[in-house]
Amino acid sequence: MNSFPWLTVIGAIPLVGALIIALIPGAADDNDKVTQAARDLLVKRVALLVSLITLGFTVAMAVKFSPSGPTFQFVQVYQWIPEFGVHYAVGVDGIALVLIGMTAVLMPVVILASWHDADPGGHGESAPGPKRSVKTYFALMLVLETMVVGVFAATDVFLFYVFFEAMLIPMYFMIGSFGVGQRQYAAVKFLLYSLLGGLLMLVAVIALYVYSTRGGHQGTFLLGPLTHLVLSPDTQRWLFLGFFVAFAIKAPLWPFHTWLPDAATSAQPGAAVLLVGVLDKVGTFGMIRYCLQLFPAASHYFIPLILTLAVIGVLYGAVVAIGQADIKRLIAYTSVSHMGLIALGIFVLTSQGQAGATLYMVNHGFATGALFLVAGFMIVRRRSQRIADYGGVQKVAPVLAGLFLVAGLAGLSLPGLSTFVSEFLVLVGTFTRYRAAAVAATVGIILAAIYILWLYQRTMTGPVRPEVEKFSDLKPRELWAVGPLIVLIVVFGFFPQPLLNIINPAVRHTLVQVHATDPVPPHPARVTARISELPRPGTTVHLLREKGTTP
Repeated sequence: MNSFPWLTVIGAIPLVGALIIALIPGAADDNDKVTQAARDLLVKRVALLVSLITLGFTVAMAVKFSPSGPTFQFVQVYQWIPEFGVHYAVGVDGIALVLIGMTAVLMPVVILASWHDADPGGHGESAPGPKRSVKTYFALMLVLETMVVGVFAATDVFLFYVFFEAMLIPMYFMIGSFGVGQRQYAAVKFLLYSLLGGLLMLVAVIALYVYSTRGGHQGTFLLGPLTHLVLSPDTQRWLFLGFFVAFAIKAPLWPFHTWLPDAATSAQPGAAVLLVGVLDKVGTFGMIRYCLQLFPAASHYFIPLILTLAVIGVLYGAVVAIGQADIKRLIAYTSVSHMGLIALGIFVLTSQGQAGATLYMVNHGFATGALFLVAGFMIVRRRSQRIADYGGVQKVAPVLAGLFLVAGLAGLSLPGLSTFVSEFLVLVGTFTRYRAAAVAATVGIILAAIYILWLYQRTMTGPVRPEVEKFSDLKPRELWAVGPLIVLIVVFGFFPQPLLNIINPAVRHTLVQVHATDPVPPHPARVTARISELPRPGTTVHLLREKGTTP
């Protein structure tokens, strides 16, 4: 079954699902609310079914993946534009596989949680919402899944760029047309930042192709041949910056982060999960796949700068999160802090750091996804994102409060939850090479405890506010949405080895490509004899040893 086009099928299923949804007719009469409601329900069920089928194929592919096999598996390479050396080339290593798996898990969860987000008045604002197309909203979700799978699977740089830019379109409309508050401003800001980074990367992609034609060779965009391309140090640095700035904006790494709080605050909770849990990981994934492997010398050159930005991001995001008055904005700033930790793990160039960073990408997607979804359930009930409008929720909705606490504790990396393992690996891998950076980043853990526990205290404890008294607890649909994420957070907290077994071979391959090895620990002190066995001063043995001879 290795000849089966797993990646093409997994990417095509959501796209076909979006086409099916688009072909479902709407009500002939706009006033026929019964017929329209029935067709909207059909759209939602089709979207959920398609996402579950995609998840099933992804699980089947993951089972067939061999950690001890070739670095890239399920490879397909077909000529696309032969005149320019462009190929439809896909394949996954362990890093790409776990990120595709994370995307496939999050999509049905988000669809369930977003069941009423596109309904008129169902988007969490106090006033009735504008008329929205349920078909369009769920079709955009499925199209976005196709684009994200393509980004993680592409092994042709041009193909990667196409998916990288194309995934902006569905997210732009999900924020601008279906969001709340200043949704159009946030959507345009998100698009402009992303397009700026994309244009810089396009220049670097074209330059790579031009350099690949030197010496009379046929130009190519394939990742494999490009990793062996010989470039001067200055050229590497400029091309590295073209890719890195695009990925730093997407990640987002400080100071390229300013679009994220606005976008996450204005997006629906489900769309915010896809934005922070999935799209942000494209940036850090790109740093590993393209920045490190294509430009190893430039990667070493920029390490001090990137580590500085990462540490500032860890501390800045945490400090600013403490002062937020908006729930979704607070969670967005926590992600700025966490993505700084992931970037730190990537660029310390140790096996523990990179394995921890990759694991953190997956665990952050689940933990932040759960936190955003539970916060979204609260916002729908109270119709407010302000922290001050809540209080005493745990007395009227204990299940909601309990799951919010678990998701929040995962955000502060409590031992026993999945994020602790990944954060610990990042800090250990950093400490072995850059102790000052590790110590500074560790302060972020203390700050995380402040913003998470204070958020819980202000919203869940204390006297019950009058507006909260009629809160209903989580409904079965909402439990089915957030429950799997909580289960994964706990399971991977105690048993992360299956993921690490998949990730570690890809990490070793990346370190070989970037010419990096783990620091050698100091040689242990020689074992000395017990004091009772030492010869007395003045003996022959003692004198001979003082002279540097042996008895």
